[in-house]
Amino acid sequence: MKFSEFDLHPSLLRGISDLGWTEATPVQTKALPPALEGRDLLAAAMTGSGKTGAFLLPVLQRFLDRPGKGLRALVLTPTRELAAQVGDEMKALARHTRLTSAVVFGGVNPGPQERALRRGVDVVIATPGRLLDHLSQAWCRFDQLEVLVLDEADRMLDMGFLPDVKRVLAQLPAKKQTLFFSATLPRPIVDLSQQLLDEPARIDVARKAAPAVGIEQVVLPVPEPLKPMLLLEMLRRNHVETALVFTRTKHRANRLAEFLDKAGVTCDRIHGNRSQPQREKALAAFKGGRLQVLVATDIAARGIDIEALPHVINFDVPGQAEDYIHRVGRTARARATGTALTFASPSEEGELRAIERAVGSKLQRLRIDGFDYNAKPHGRFEIPIGERIAEIRARKRDERARAQAKEEARKTRGTQPSRRADGRPARPAAGGGEGRPGAQQARSAEGAGRPDSRPNRRRRARRRRD
Repeated sequence: MKFSEFDLHPSLLRGISDLGWTEATPVQTKALPPALEGRDLLAAAMTGSGKTGAFLLPVLQRFLDRPGKGLRALVLTPTRELAAQVGDEMKALARHTRLTSAVVFGGVNPGPQERALRRGVDVVIATPGRLLDHLSQAWCRFDQLEVLVLDEADRMLDMGFLPDVKRVLAQLPAKKQTLFFSATLPRPIVDLSQQLLDEPARIDVARKAAPAVGIEQVVLPVPEPLKPMLLLEMLRRNHVETALVFTRTKHRANRLAEFLDKAGVTCDRIHGNRSQPQREKALAAFKGGRLQVLVATDIAARGIDIEALPHVINFDVPGQAEDYIHRVGRTARARATGTALTFASPSEEGELRAIERAVGSKLQRLRIDGFDYNAKPHGRFEIPIGERIAEIRARKRDERARAQAKEEARKTRGTQPSRRADGRPARPAAGGGEGRPGAQQARSAEGAGRPDSRPNRRRRARRRRD
């Protein structure tokens, strides 16, 4: 179905054309009519299905039809990356309008966000934690709010944001249109939707969560210690040219990035311990083709929209089937195709079977010809957490000991007189030391008593003239 069939404002159609969108995706086709009518919406939409456009277009159309002032729409997202992505799409769609927006999330200086909120915007896209910080101040008010969007609501539950979300909701007007999007609908999210929505239109709510149709899913059985070597082998053979690689923990992301870097692979990593500028820089480099591999934890499983990403690799099998669906959904977006590879050790077979039950089919197994599955790994890939904690504690003990030694040395220097090179106590310089006026006066006085000093030569010259 073409976007022109939805009777959208001409300025929005221009923005849609600028983005290169031609036909609405299935979720957009189903969600736009009731949302444009002002109805509440409960949509179970897989990642990469075009749901951002499904909720932004009705919001923008509403404000163009009924101009107003003040903050009129709020979009809540679970991650900074997703908030930034929605903000970028909002700007693109509203490019030919006068509608404005602000993106609010943590990890960056709140000053620019505060200034934007003080100036006034039509739409705020925010993560719950940083938004609560602003809500405690006078410059952030939602008295004029007309539309609330909850995007990736199930991820907010996974990340522990549900209490913060409820605190935000308590400060919003009771009467508003609510658009509720979630890739999966666990019980707490269903309960929340029942509290928020008034006779909503329901989009694919009964649909079983599954990866996009265009994803080729392959499992690569491999012993746990050989996972880094298998990944490197596939990169060297060009079986994988560019990939987003997911690890189970931040530590494993760091170790894998270090391993690949030493092997000459251009890579970087993003996870919760990386600052927002570091995450943005790494993602921009990957999108720009300057990195072959971007290693990430599940913080990147949602909210990262990389055009034509050919490969997603599960370096570790995710513990939840929903996480698998969101990870592999980074490829084959917007009806494209892609490949999802999962490295599975024998100890991960249980999680793998749970994923296969969730997606409703047994995934293809594949072995790489010529790879030595009995090879001995080069050193340890992952350092046990006990050793890491002991190392951190030892480093902190050494730092405290050095600081204490410096302090004791400083106190000792302050109580002992300084000495010359020969060990005798040094005498203070007359007049305040070398280079000071007193020292110069002392040198002049010493020189005045010497036969060849300048004052004596001047006196002898005067006598000769006289």
